[in-house]
Amino acid sequence: MTRPLLFLDVDGVLNPYGYSSRPTGFTDHHLFPEDDDPVLVNAEHGIWITELTRAYDVTWATSWNDNANRLLAPLLGIAPLPVLTMPPIPFHPSGKVPLVARLACHRPTAWIDDLHTPQAHTWADNRPEPTLLITIDPSTGLTRHSIDQALAWATNL
Repeated sequence: MTRPLLFLDVDGVLNPYGYSSRPTGFTDHHLFPEDDDPVLVNAEHGIWITELTRAYDVTWATSWNDNANRLLAPLLGIAPLPVLTMPPIPFHPSGKVPLVARLACHRPTAWIDDLHTPQAHTWADNRPEPTLLITIDPSTGLTRHSIDQALAWATNL
């Protein structure tokens, strides 16, 4: 079987938002001078992403586009990842679906995002290829449970 592909979002996944109390393990980084809100980064996520790269071809699927590699990858201690270029912001989250679908083509695919739209679920449900959507709570961000879920799924393909 072809090596599976994994799409990885940033905001709400690696950079939580909407929390009442800050999730543990995150530090502030002011990466965008025009934005008052810091980007929250958890260094442990870099270790987890490296684990994912052993089972998947991991691709950024985020409005950060190339900034994910330029600004975030060094903070996480990971090598640059391929980037699925998103439309200019703001765009509706359903705008990711045709881009993800085009790149996924006939490969087994996992997608980690905090905003899986009904269109994303329809796409995933109607693919003949194995497909896994892991929806992250944006107030918590990526958890070890989600990483373990993705790794177990890839192992069982």
